[in-house]
Amino acid sequence: MFRTQSREISLSENNVAVQEVCVNGLCMKTTLVEEKLDEGNIQEAESSLREGLSLNFEEARALLGRLEYQRGNFESALRVFDGIDLQAAVQRLQPSLTEKRSTRWGRSSNESVPTVSQHAANLVLEAIYLKAKSLQKLWRITEAARECKSVLDAVERIFNHGISDVLVDNKLQETVSKSVELLPELWKQADCYQEATSSYRRALLSQWNLDDECSARIQKSFALFLLYSGVEASPPSLAVQIDGSYVPKNNLEEAILLLMILLKKFHDGKTKWDPSLLDHLTFALCVCGQTSVLARQYEEVLPGIFHRCDRWNTLALSYSAAGQNNVALNLLRKSLNKHEKPDELMALLLSAKICSEDPLLAFEGVGYARRAIANAQGKDEHLNGVGFRMLGLCLGKQAKVASSDLERSDLQSEALKALDKAICFEKDNPDVLFELGVQYAEHRNSNGALRCAKRFVDATGGSMLKGWKLLVLILSAQQRYSEAEVVTDAALDETAKWEQGPLLRLKAKLKISQSLPMDAVETYRFLLALIQAQRKSFGPHRSNILQMEDDKVSEFDVWQGLANIYSSLSYWRDAEICLEKARTLKQYSASTLHTEGKILIIFLYKEYMQVPLPSVTYEERGRTQKALSAYSNALVVDPCHVPSKVSVGALLWKMDTKSLPVARSFLSDALRLEPTNRFAWHYMGMVHRNDGRVADAADCFQAASMLEESDPIESFSSFL
Repeated sequence: MFRTQSREISLSENNVAVQEVCVNGLCMKTTLVEEKLDEGNIQEAESSLREGLSLNFEEARALLGRLEYQRGNFESALRVFDGIDLQAAVQRLQPSLTEKRSTRWGRSSNESVPTVSQHAANLVLEAIYLKAKSLQKLWRITEAARECKSVLDAVERIFNHGISDVLVDNKLQETVSKSVELLPELWKQADCYQEATSSYRRALLSQWNLDDECSARIQKSFALFLLYSGVEASPPSLAVQIDGSYVPKNNLEEAILLLMILLKKFHDGKTKWDPSLLDHLTFALCVCGQTSVLARQYEEVLPGIFHRCDRWNTLALSYSAAGQNNVALNLLRKSLNKHEKPDELMALLLSAKICSEDPLLAFEGVGYARRAIANAQGKDEHLNGVGFRMLGLCLGKQAKVASSDLERSDLQSEALKALDKAICFEKDNPDVLFELGVQYAEHRNSNGALRCAKRFVDATGGSMLKGWKLLVLILSAQQRYSEAEVVTDAALDETAKWEQGPLLRLKAKLKISQSLPMDAVETYRFLLALIQAQRKSFGPHRSNILQMEDDKVSEFDVWQGLANIYSSLSYWRDAEICLEKARTLKQYSASTLHTEGKILIIFLYKEYMQVPLPSVTYEERGRTQKALSAYSNALVVDPCHVPSKVSVGALLWKMDTKSLPVARSFLSDALRLEPTNRFAWHYMGMVHRNDGRVADAADCFQAASMLEESDPIESFSSFL
């Protein structure tokens, strides 16, 4: 085997780098050889090497090619390599039939190529490898890839049992490793992506005796190729699949598997830490919504890699995205402790966001948001808008659990002011427009809400379903049902088929508001067919996920809506069938239990929330206790179910005067939870009237009348 050594020799007249070649104990300066190569005398240069270093033809030619490559003369190097019959040399290095049989019957696979021949093997393989590199430098990429592939094919023919680290020369192993690593890169440069995929898998599945660092580089490169190339790689062939092993189904799964293997290698001490691995894994797991898996990966990272506050904040973000807000908030509380990083802006904003989703945590969220605003200075001043937005959301949620009307009004006013300030900082942020519109709608400021909803739809180009829904609800609150239906139809045209559930539900309710119950039934039937087709297309599990994304429009909601319509039409058998279908899907549901009681007293409460009519009542049938029991069971399932509280209060009001205090208690509780419920105000007025409180009754009736004029077909609180 030959080796090249370079050393600097200081000369008296000028400093020139003089290269020296040492082969088999003989050394020779390359100055004379280089001069002949510069003159184009390849034959004379070859003769000088053969005589000076006792080399044969192939060795001399290979050495000449290497010298030309190192000097940057890639075309000349290519001409030198073309003068060697490399494939014939590979054929001579293959084990003979006798050697193959002896290997099979007794010799170790490590002896399939005698050690003395490894010098020749390295000579040939390195020559092919350098020829491929020369072609790459000359941008003849496809030819370079074929030459590089021939290196690996030759290795497999020469070492037919794979390369072992016991008797393989280091230089030979280095050549093989470089070739394995180079081949997929060449195929990528040649835009041959399926060949690149095959080369990556060949590199990782065949026995090349790669060291851990080289293997890690190939695995990372393959993972990035799968993630970002935009090319869907074909699945691994059946030949390399092992029974019972996990087989990735797509690019994303295969990339995640490779990145997790790389992290495990680091944990086992086999490779150096690469911070970009977690960045790429974060992207991949976020794309497929598996942030809980990402959290576990961050938990497994050894101490000292990240600051503990940074680790807590990242874990909190991952758990929050996975819906585990309590875990996330506890981590953020640790991070924001006064002994840690109490002024960390991103942690404060994330904490405020989590608290804004729960009325019971809203007060704590207000504190986080105000601290974030106070710390958003200098280079972080642009985050003031996010801080005011979170403050507005938290104040709005806090108003939901206010202990008095005055406190609620003050909190709602502060929420509007905070969102107005957020708009000043983020004029082009459609989310702030949407949230401000919802707050205006909650205040029954329909003009301001409508203005924000239109701006949101324009800003998003009609691509966001919630914008259309808000616009329809605002128009319905203004009693502009025809316009709301036109908007709904336009939204259906702009929305993908599987995402039309909430819009179809709104359309059915619009039909009911226009006294077109049979049209509403037809719309519900279409929605039911859509959900059932969705389940057949994606399977029950995926269907449930889509239903959750579609504002929880499920088959249960459809049967529930149909039961309400049929009961209002006195189609008792149809109503019972729909209710039974709903019970099958969800056995314990407050809305189902409420509908059972509602069906029984449908004439007492015409369509649940209208003034009682002089007709056959449920009490007159002697079933009052059963209806009351149904409402009570609904409140056991959901203690905050406002419709059941209103129904209990109304039913107790009709029973006798002794029940008025209890009825007032239920209705007051309903108004605490939903201050804009006009039916609760109406029946509270009836209770006050029967109790002799005329002035209070008049106030309640006035509130009910005002709310009726701006009552949407669905509550605006569904957005909060």
